[in-house]
Amino acid sequence: MEGEMIAMGKYIGAGLATVGMGGAAIGVGNIVGNFLSGALRNPSAAGGQTAMLFIGIAFAEAFGIFSFLVALLLMFAV
Repeated sequence: MEGEMIAMGKYIGAGLATVGMGGAAIGVGNIVGNFLSGALRNPSAAGGQTAMLFIGIAFAEAFGIFSFLVALLLMFAV
């Protein structure tokens, strides 16, 4: 009985940790959407901002990957 409770807690914790992956997906969507909105308003400046777009996407994805790693650690390492 006690082992089942521990396993249940691990799975609940891992599921909660994966909420960060959804947050990362929303963040990437916001970054790209705002970039496209600005690029449509001022197309001549869009080329200079492309590097910043990719840096923002990389940071948002890094947080998603970090939450995925936390979920894996909760499931298999604890």
